[in-house]
Amino acid sequence: MSDTFKPFVVSISDEEIADLRNRLDKTRWPDHLPDVGWDYGIDANLVKDLAEYWRDEFDWRSFETYLNSFENLITDIDGQRIHTIHGRSKNPDALPLLMSHGWPGSIVEFLDVIDPLTNPQDYGGDESDAFHVIIPSLPGYGLSGPTSERGWGPTRIAKAFAELANKLGYDRYGVQGGDWGSIISREISRVAPENVAGCHITMLTGGPPGKSDDMEDITDFEQQLLDRAAWYQAEDDGYFRIQQTRPQTLGTGLNDSPAGLLAWITEKFYGWTDNGGDLLNTVDRDKLLANVSLYWFTGTINSSTRIYYEMFKTLESGFGSTGDTPVGVSVFPYELMMPRRRWVEDSMNLVLWAEHEKGGHFASLETPDVFVEDVRECFRRLR
Repeated sequence: MSDTFKPFVVSISDEEIADLRNRLDKTRWPDHLPDVGWDYGIDANLVKDLAEYWRDEFDWRSFETYLNSFENLITDIDGQRIHTIHGRSKNPDALPLLMSHGWPGSIVEFLDVIDPLTNPQDYGGDESDAFHVIIPSLPGYGLSGPTSERGWGPTRIAKAFAELANKLGYDRYGVQGGDWGSIISREISRVAPENVAGCHITMLTGGPPGKSDDMEDITDFEQQLLDRAAWYQAEDDGYFRIQQTRPQTLGTGLNDSPAGLLAWITEKFYGWTDNGGDLLNTVDRDKLLANVSLYWFTGTINSSTRIYYEMFKTLESGFGSTGDTPVGVSVFPYELMMPRRRWVEDSMNLVLWAEHEKGGHFASLETPDVFVEDVRECFRRLR
């Protein structure tokens, strides 16, 4: 491992925690119509209850201790501070696996699957399925801090993450991701194909390749996925357009109001998970608030949204192509975008296609056991 890495300890000051609680206490709540639930956006009663719990009961120090129980490292790549968790397996022959999160998630999504992935034998698995995990905070997100210049789109991040793996001493590794992480993982496969053993993703954009049978024999499950994508495009992607076109304007409010930040992020966790109408029955309340707190304490909600702006301004020829890299896809019914299998087989070297009856956009949080087993299965034949 390169000596340019520095150990890092997460330590938020008492003053910052007190300031958060004071701001939550002084929230100027908007009016809301009675009995409308989620029709107009975030359920006002839920966000108030969450804000009250965040202010009075959420234990940041406990989460901070948990986060610091992992090996946290800081380095500089391409002029940007990069934070990563480096989870080393007891098995020296473990396959390195670089895992990338998305928005509005963070490294919090992966914390509870680190140990099962690194030491499967301790969780009823086989030692031969072990990984050394590399879990960076995306540039502009959380502990990597804000970006300070233009251009940090998925391709630049992919190149930085390939360099990160190299600096850690890994010349062959797998990549995994959802949301932006799925795009970044595919880009790492494109820009560093000689290093990538395989790619596992939980979200995939793409349409029919233009064959005569593209729309034939659609199964009920496939129709559910197509309907889900249609719902997202018709009713739920307003945030995307704002963050793609006017991120700085939005950031002024979200960076100043913890209640506003909580509402903006929580709405997406509600809409993007398989929760049956009860978000907190699917996503643990403390994990949700740890994720929001990470954005708040690092002041990175504004810089995190810039990836939407940069995406279409930094496209390179061949963007998103995985070439001959083996690709595994886990398919969950409440994912936002997922094409038909036959469309994917037309353009990718598909080695795993796993359809599941339950789960959504945040697979490692919603269905961690299923997620871990799919990752193991994907790379089992690629080591």
